[in-house]
Amino acid sequence: MKTSDKIVQTALQLFNEQGERNISTNHIANHLNISPGNLYYHFRNKQEIITHIFHLYADELLTQFSPIDNQLESVAMFKGYLDSIFNLMWKYRFFYANLPQILQQDPQLQCSYIEVQQKTKRNLRLIFNTFIERKLIVIEQQELNTVITSLHMIISCWLSYQSSIALNSDITETIIRQGMRQLTAMLKPFSTPKGKQQLEQLEMEIANHHSTFER
Repeated sequence: MKTSDKIVQTALQLFNEQGERNISTNHIANHLNISPGNLYYHFRNKQEIITHIFHLYADELLTQFSPIDNQLESVAMFKGYLDSIFNLMWKYRFFYANLPQILQQDPQLQCSYIEVQQKTKRNLRLIFNTFIERKLIVIEQQELNTVITSLHMIISCWLSYQSSIALNSDITETIIRQGMRQLTAMLKPFSTPKGKQQLEQLEMEIANHHSTFER
């Protein structure tokens, strides 16, 4: 692995474990056992590292939320997207937990974030139209924007919301799974009997599996 990749992966690990605000470039260099000068050869400052991590996240997000393969069974469609949402949330949890502060520090990064989220919402609309076609949910088109915005808010803001209402702001897998249950609960009122059955099956899987997130 290239040194630049090691720096990014180490930074992501430390940001997730200890919080981005608590980690400096010196911490990252010390953890890698390299000199600060070696780190600065690849990245001028911590913000450049954060920006690089963001682009990795954005690439994964847009790949995971591309339109559905219509050959998949309905349960695989629901499960695939739910797993993708929260695996990303866990993998990049420092970013989700401190989203407003991180974006305020870098207007250019905020513009990139807005662009990526607009693409994500467009993909969500395609995804939901497929759910409608497969008779998993019933939503009038004029109501679809509101539903997509609400779901998008949960996906984007769940961890920062949890951090703001808890004295202990550590992000755990339990908190991630609470978000998964919140998302399925939001979809239930719009689900057909077939769709609701799939959501209930997913809720059982969420409750019974304790450590399926990628590290």
